[in-house]
Amino acid sequence: MKKYIIYLFIVPMLAMFDSCSEETIASFGVGILTGTVIDEGTNTPLENAKITIVSTNVSTLTNANGEYTIPNVPEGEQSISAEKDGYLASFEAVTVLPGGSLNVVIEMGLETTNNDSPEQPMLTSPDDNATDLGLSVDLTWTSSDPEEDTLVYKIELRNDQNSDLLTLENISELTYTLINLNYGYKYFWQVSVSDGINPEVWSTTRTFEITNNPSHRYLFTRGINGSSIIFSGDIDSNDSPIELQLTSDSNNSWRPRKNLSNGLIAFLRSEGTETHLFSMNPDGSDIQQITNAVPVAGSDLDKIDFCWSNNGARLLYTSFDKLYSINKDGSGLVLIYQTLDGSFISECDWTVDESIIALKANDLDGYSVSIYTIDMSGTILTMVLSGVNGAAGGLNFSVNNTKLLYTHDVSGYENQDGRQLDTHMFIYDFGTLLATDLSASKPVGFLDLDPRFSPNEAEVIYTHTSNDGVSENKIQTLEVASSSTRIDLFTNAKMPDWE
Repeated sequence: MKKYIIYLFIVPMLAMFDSCSEETIASFGVGILTGTVIDEGTNTPLENAKITIVSTNVSTLTNANGEYTIPNVPEGEQSISAEKDGYLASFEAVTVLPGGSLNVVIEMGLETTNNDSPEQPMLTSPDDNATDLGLSVDLTWTSSDPEEDTLVYKIELRNDQNSDLLTLENISELTYTLINLNYGYKYFWQVSVSDGINPEVWSTTRTFEITNNPSHRYLFTRGINGSSIIFSGDIDSNDSPIELQLTSDSNNSWRPRKNLSNGLIAFLRSEGTETHLFSMNPDGSDIQQITNAVPVAGSDLDKIDFCWSNNGARLLYTSFDKLYSINKDGSGLVLIYQTLDGSFISECDWTVDESIIALKANDLDGYSVSIYTIDMSGTILTMVLSGVNGAAGGLNFSVNNTKLLYTHDVSGYENQDGRQLDTHMFIYDFGTLLATDLSASKPVGFLDLDPRFSPNEAEVIYTHTSNDGVSENKIQTLEVASSSTRIDLFTNAKMPDWE
């Protein structure tokens, strides 16, 4: 009887232990954890980020695509961590189901605790409180970052005339060119820098002033990045040039001619496939197209010239073998003259009393040159230059109609590229019918081009350059009486005008 009782006691106990054992095994299932680690700001996958199951300390690294896989993750609530140099550690709570697969995307933010802000931008140009600047101003500054992070800049520009605020953002360089500024305005500018991590850092504020409407006496053309641009200029008390850009970089504009009676500057500009006459104020504002139906045309547009009437009411311009008159507002187009032999008229000038016109005619290649004068009925009066080889041009009457300024390549060289080798300036006297060489002292291998009388006719202004066709042009003046003293005015400049 005693053995029986013991047996009955042991059997239920074994059954109980067997039941507990099965329940414990069933509670420890596993699943698979997969996912991607990305940059919080850019969503860029992060390689070599360390992913750890906190409860088991099991970890793995992400691949080049930012992907990770951890098998045999215990079921239930788990905490996973993501760690990578330069980033804040990230933690995610997940629930793993037995036999299941869970995909978790983890975002990681940049670690900023040890990242210093960029250096405050230092404004370098223009000088603080600079004055008499042109309508285009180059802003420059310096800045750096201790960690060499990528820096982005922002400019804020205000003025003293209104409450306008111009904000220029996402600038990656240490310079920015402001265009289309206003005459007489004072501008206030500052620059901020951002490394994308720390708060942006602002520079101090600087000011500069744009010149009032210019009273510059000189005009010229300058080639910049493939475009011809018109400038006005003057010489300050220190014999240094002052320059002001009048036309936009986005247009080809050249051959400026100012008229003192109406205060306008006429010039040539490319308009589609054609070239037309335009006018503007001395400050470059109010640009108006003058010609329309009949464009300016010829064999070499760079060598074509036109002229004002003395009172500023009309202009003379050329189109192949024809000479036209047109009012300054574009009305009143009249054919004045046409060559009898079909030669192209490429240059013209008009006497102060509008009684005589000087013309330069040439063939398709710019040679077989004739320079002569006609009256308003088209009758040829004086043949100044003909029957010579070599290029010629640069017509300009003296104020009393007694002299004509022109150029001629005395070498007689002619080629299809229009290259000149030894171009001199001459003054033809209608009284003596003789021409005086102003370029006798010119250096060998150089050219004197596009001459104009000074307002008092004591000097001439002209373009001086090497005959190699690639060297820099400069604008010089020369005293008519001595023909020896040459003075440099402007560099990288041509087609001068002096009123």
